[in-house]
Amino acid sequence: MSSRYSPVPLAWDRLDPQEALARSREFTETMGARRSVRLFSPEPVPRELIDNALTVAGTAPSGAHQQPWTFALVSEPELKAKLREAAEKEERDFYERRATDEWKDAIEPIGTDWVKTHITDAPYVIVVFEQPWRPGPDGTKIKHYYVRESVGIAVGFLLAALQVSGLCALTHTPSPMGFLRELLDRPENERPFILIPVGYPADDAVVPDLSRKPLDEIVDRY
Repeated sequence: MSSRYSPVPLAWDRLDPQEALARSREFTETMGARRSVRLFSPEPVPRELIDNALTVAGTAPSGAHQQPWTFALVSEPELKAKLREAAEKEERDFYERRATDEWKDAIEPIGTDWVKTHITDAPYVIVVFEQPWRPGPDGTKIKHYYVRESVGIAVGFLLAALQVSGLCALTHTPSPMGFLRELLDRPENERPFILIPVGYPADDAVVPDLSRKPLDEIVDRY
């Protein structure tokens, strides 16, 4: 075994079966209420709630434990306005010229369009970047592994933590997303992955009348 492998004892406590089931049921109910929200209140959100959720995201497993992610937390109104302006420019072009009829048909039940008020209305916008490599001490590029999978899992952790904290969020992937790297002045080893507005819902917030597939439709048992 390599000398760089230095294991430590696992810190883990077995839950009482009844407590485990109660926690499982509570979490399932909490996550079952999660919805993608596009109408946000400008009401301030305690910063600790956001920091705690980002800390949870950072606990996600990653390929070779390289943690190939950066979470850019934006709350400055002028910067959010610039992000929205750039996003709407790209999105309008996409909806009007590049989106296929098949794509437009698929998203019609969601009720979304190129207008992105959520970027400026939500008190926080989290822009997630993936790192395909990191700079080495001698100027070389150190490759990261399973980057998209790792960052995707971290985003899942983040969304769950925000939901448990009583907050709403939206996963937004402008097309293309290069402007995010430019406006936030991120280094060359980072690529935009997703944009997530976070906050409380507006008083008049509505969501599409959609349903989720039942368990038997998403699970095959062997």
